[in-house]
Amino acid sequence: MGFQESGEPKMKIGIDLGGSHIAIGVVDNRGKILEKVEKRITKAEKNTIKKVIEDYIIEKTMNFLQQYKITEMGIAIPGTVKNDIVVKSVNLGLKNYEIVKNLQEKIKLPIKIRNDAKCAALAENAYGALKSYDRSIFLTLGTGIGGAVIIHNELLHTGELPGCEFGHMLIEKNGNLCKCGKRGCWETYASMKAFKDNLREILNLDERTSGKELLDMLRKMDKNNPKYIQTNKLVEQYIEYLSIGISNLINIFEPEAIGIGGSFVFYEEVFLDKLKTKLLKDNLLFNERKEINIQTAILDNDAGMIGAIL
Repeated sequence: MGFQESGEPKMKIGIDLGGSHIAIGVVDNRGKILEKVEKRITKAEKNTIKKVIEDYIIEKTMNFLQQYKITEMGIAIPGTVKNDIVVKSVNLGLKNYEIVKNLQEKIKLPIKIRNDAKCAALAENAYGALKSYDRSIFLTLGTGIGGAVIIHNELLHTGELPGCEFGHMLIEKNGNLCKCGKRGCWETYASMKAFKDNLREILNLDERTSGKELLDMLRKMDKNNPKYIQTNKLVEQYIEYLSIGISNLINIFEPEAIGIGGSFVFYEEVFLDKLKTKLLKDNLLFNERKEINIQTAILDNDAGMIGAIL
């Protein structure tokens, strides 16, 4: 897995398209990011999302091409990819998007594209939290929930379409409406976006309040705060929804380890111990376990960018 360790260094450009950001970096043959830039996608920009994406990628790539010897590019995107076409990306509002074709009109490099969760999983398997395991599940908890299964350093192959859309397993009949059009999808309850949106509502905050600011509020909240009970209840409810989906995946795949990335990583102190306790003590697992091996991603939000070029 990964690049050869000898010979001339091969610099590649990794691009991570998230539900709310674009990150672009130069990655060397050891998975190290030499330089990166990123921008946040505003609500207004989502009205012209394709132009925003392409203009930013072209501009920054041209800058990097002047500084580095780049051999190829890779794109990680939240959505279903087939034959280099984004069939759909519900969190970016894209459908049948020929991004590779459009970019290659300006950028004369080989370009490959893959689902972002699978890119992150490959990176964590090659260089990060999952490199010591033969069988693992990886989840990205952010705007939505993405996923991948890795067996002996290879992604689980599901044919023409990438599969492993864990965020769209149904956990509530006739539940919350998802952007995919179905009701009750796991990501409408257990994505980090769902948690943050609910927390902002409890605290009477708008979307300008960042995830870091929300985490600081959780850390500092006193038991005498009138919002404490509601906030604590929200955390417990979130853990319950998260554990339902993860227990289903454990029961199906029996992985050695579960890796979790996305903005969940920054909330590890709030969620992780509670999640492990819930999974072990609430009779959610078909096969009894004495411990639950959950590894938080160590490549942070760079995993998609690194994995895009693997």
